[in-house]
Amino acid sequence: MSETDARADVTVVLPDGSELSVPAGSTVEDVAYEIGPGLGRDTVAGKIDGELVEKYAEVTDGDRIEIVTDQSDEYLTVLRHTAAHVFAQALQRLHPAATLTIGPPTDEGFYYDVTDVDLDEDDLEAVEAEMDEIIAADYDVERVVRSREDAMEIYADNEYKRQILEEEAADEEVTFYVQDGWQDLCQGPHVESTGEIGAATLLEVSAAYWRGEEENDTLTRVYGTAFATESDLEEHLEMREKAKERDHRKIGQEMNLFSIPTVTGPGLPLYHPPGKTVLNELSEFANGLNRENGYEEVETPHVFRTELWKQSGHYENYKEDMFLLDVNDEEYGLKPMNCPGHATIFDQQNWSYRDLPQRYFENGKVYRKEQRGELSGLSRVWAFTIDDGHLFVRPDQIRAEIESVIEMIFEVVETLDLEVEVALATRPEKSVGGDEIWESAEEQLRDVLESGGYDYDVEPGDGAFYGPKIDFGFEDALGRVWDGPTVQLDFNMPERFGLTYTGEDNEEHRPVMIHRALYGSYERFFMVLIEHFDGDFPLWLAPEQVRILPVSDETLGYAHRVKNALADEGIRVEVEDRDWTVGRKIRQGHDDRLPYMVVVGDDEAEAGTVSVRDRFENQRGDVDLDVFVDHLVEEHDEKRVEPDFVTSTE
Repeated sequence: MSETDARADVTVVLPDGSELSVPAGSTVEDVAYEIGPGLGRDTVAGKIDGELVEKYAEVTDGDRIEIVTDQSDEYLTVLRHTAAHVFAQALQRLHPAATLTIGPPTDEGFYYDVTDVDLDEDDLEAVEAEMDEIIAADYDVERVVRSREDAMEIYADNEYKRQILEEEAADEEVTFYVQDGWQDLCQGPHVESTGEIGAATLLEVSAAYWRGEEENDTLTRVYGTAFATESDLEEHLEMREKAKERDHRKIGQEMNLFSIPTVTGPGLPLYHPPGKTVLNELSEFANGLNRENGYEEVETPHVFRTELWKQSGHYENYKEDMFLLDVNDEEYGLKPMNCPGHATIFDQQNWSYRDLPQRYFENGKVYRKEQRGELSGLSRVWAFTIDDGHLFVRPDQIRAEIESVIEMIFEVVETLDLEVEVALATRPEKSVGGDEIWESAEEQLRDVLESGGYDYDVEPGDGAFYGPKIDFGFEDALGRVWDGPTVQLDFNMPERFGLTYTGEDNEEHRPVMIHRALYGSYERFFMVLIEHFDGDFPLWLAPEQVRILPVSDETLGYAHRVKNALADEGIRVEVEDRDWTVGRKIRQGHDDRLPYMVVVGDDEAEAGTVSVRDRFENQRGDVDLDVFVDHLVEEHDEKRVEPDFVTSTE
């Protein structure tokens, strides 16, 4: 019997739920060969419990295994990781003194942080040409195992790599990936050769802090992207150009929605009247859904004594990201989350099992001290508002409440014509609560998703330490996915706050706390909507819904009577009274992204009618004013995505 045969087997779980026994010490690649020789030959990398790993990674008993081939979604991530190495090799060919730090793949491509080299965007063309040569040479990408001692010697002059070795690569042996004699410390995974990169390009240069910490060295970050084919790259670059045109910062300035001036401080947006109008409509929509579903509104202050944050556990976990201040020798903190305040409200009175669930909601402003290099428009800010909801429920109520929350989330999604990606995040390695309640909670979440017919991914180990969760990512019109709504089960905070209710047995019981948000944060959701609609908001969200365009000064009086008729029904309407031609007024209305324009001249004034144009340049004349007003009210109340008066009445 061979030594391999003598070793005990381990059992791994395959994507279809079946189990496979393999010898202890087997790698992901070995598992693939056990499934079939063709799959073994095609293996590029793998996923162990949802984490992307190199194909040489060893599996252990109970691991959930996925095999990554060039047909897998994850293949592009692996390819881009290799492209980051190709960039680094090309850079050091041209600038041998350049010091490398880290270069990971990203959802959009890759980046590499470097120092000891002056780079601007004019330098990228030469580096990209060198990358093309490396790709064309089709060098093998080889995995090499070295001792930590040898690695330390290799990086004797690179303090950044040495820090990685000291803090993250604690094993006696570490891995390098080598191509054409050039090497980089890396865990992988990578493709087999540089020639597998069908097309790559460099995009921009920016500054970044080492480890993302402001007190650390400032590095040069070079962004790039890579694809398996040239056509895929061209499609991506076209989409990138469209994304620039839809950039919420650009549209926000054009439509006077918001600003983040330097004088106010980083990540602290100011909402101008048009932007606040949109936010108010979103708030009213969410508030209505909350009240319809039995939530009661609460309010908590922006700042608490830090004793509260210590009790909730946020002080320990979020201290570095909190804004702290001393008041009369006491420490206070701006709230990074709303949930401790809601838990404290629940704790102010006694509850019976008959009283549960208790449902609170608050559009609560919170503050997190993100690194300045991570701030970006409304997508990541210091001050943001969460459409927060917290429910205090009995364990037997979890499923029904989760179903209700998901229905609310999908009402938001469908109303705004958005797409979402759904994921179930399960128990992480570090967690609180017993096995039984975790298993029950995960099963209830899974049952809700499956019985509701929702397509979802499983993210093993990505749950919060206090409970499993369902995450929803919004996919915008450009196919990009942004973090959005979430439903989280929490067994930790009720324990920390000593929350109880009296059960049927007259004994005290611990409630389960559910955290949920329908939008996520208003800031990021606003960003998604601006870019999703390209500023062409549906009528109910549009800051200005109708503009009256008088043909001449003689019809100004009638234009204002039309305005008053619309305004009386709550329509946001203005009169364009500048001394312009009608054609110029119409062009300006299109530039201002108006759902509707109403042209009024002598004929309309005499007949008491209007001529209506929508943003698609559809038009209809001789419209009875009352008919138009009734339609606007109906279109607003039904929250239709597109203005449809002209097309629905032809």
